[in-house]
Amino acid sequence: MRLFRRLLTVVLTACMVVLLAAAAGCGGGGQETASQAQGTVKIGGIFDITGGTGDVGTPYMEGARACVDFLNSKGGINGRQIDLVWQDYAYDIKRAKEIYDKLVQQEKVVAILGWGTGDTEALKSIIARDKIPYISGSYSEGLLDINQCPYNFLIAASYSDQARAALKWIRDNWKENRKPRVAFVYNNTPFGSSPIEDAKKFARENGFEVVADEVMELKVLDATTQMLDLKQKRADFAIIQGTSNLAATTLKDAKKNGVPTRFIGLNWAADEKVIQLAGEAAEGYIGVIPFCFPGEDAPAMADIEAWLAQNNKSLQDINQKFVQGWMSVLVLAEGIKNAGDNLTGEGIKQGLEQLNNFSPGGLGAPITFSASSHRGTEQVRLAEVKDGKFVYLTDWFSYKQ
Repeated sequence: MRLFRRLLTVVLTACMVVLLAAAAGCGGGGQETASQAQGTVKIGGIFDITGGTGDVGTPYMEGARACVDFLNSKGGINGRQIDLVWQDYAYDIKRAKEIYDKLVQQEKVVAILGWGTGDTEALKSIIARDKIPYISGSYSEGLLDINQCPYNFLIAASYSDQARAALKWIRDNWKENRKPRVAFVYNNTPFGSSPIEDAKKFARENGFEVVADEVMELKVLDATTQMLDLKQKRADFAIIQGTSNLAATTLKDAKKNGVPTRFIGLNWAADEKVIQLAGEAAEGYIGVIPFCFPGEDAPAMADIEAWLAQNNKSLQDINQKFVQGWMSVLVLAEGIKNAGDNLTGEGIKQGLEQLNNFSPGGLGAPITFSASSHRGTEQVRLAEVKDGKFVYLTDWFSYKQ
């Protein structure tokens, strides 16, 4: 009888150990163990394919997915395959929140590639609560408050810094004996308005006359009214904060109405699609360029070309926003790599904060994060459309230089 009791005790103890081990693999705290056991690291994606910024969101998504595919073909991150779980939120803030909740609560992702300014800013307190490292397609200055946004990271100059850099270039190259007159053309979303007040403040502090705000829909088809207003107010320069479609409509209607204003587009308003849509009206257009164009001389461009070749594509099949999505994954992957076996939000955050003058394959300006600042860089380049192509006017610089 005593022997039977001993055997029963051993069996019950063994069962308890198995049950406890199984329980440890469930829930948020055990997700790291589950991911490691499966040899994967799961990240989320909230992209705009069919919404108001789908013109630039689609190639960005394609670049991000391509980079994940390429990294997995090379062994993943620290030997773990990347599992990118993503959805199209159609530029709808409510839908973004629903997808975010699903990614965090059901999919148990350890980091997210986000998208728009409105949704990223709406989610920032939840992101901080959940401790989810978040690299967004938004470069809004409002995401740089380390106390409010401790898990948001900007991999490019903020929209405000981009606008300041454009204004600095104008000031440095202005030859007339009067104040340059500047206007702002932007869309009626949080993305559109994000840098405007910062840019106006910088302009006034640096000897500009601010003459107009021209606000329009993201998918505007006719900007005649706004362009005639620019003409009446004799704006020398206008800074565009929008996407390719808005920029192209602006340029075409400016040319049609004889508007002499010189236009400078921030990141999302400056790519090859603007030239395709605007045609001759794009000549002389200046873009603020934080990321490489396909085919530029950069180490990571060889990887992009290799992936394209493996998928029966070429550089002609992608544009700069594809490169931008690719680079976003490279930066996140470096943070995950630095985290080692600590595949938690806190671990990946600390991994990203180790980046010091990190060059993402030369696809953008070197990036530095720290525990006190997630402003990856202030550096941009300016390029002008000449004979149907963007040609660089400057090397990397910041408005502070």
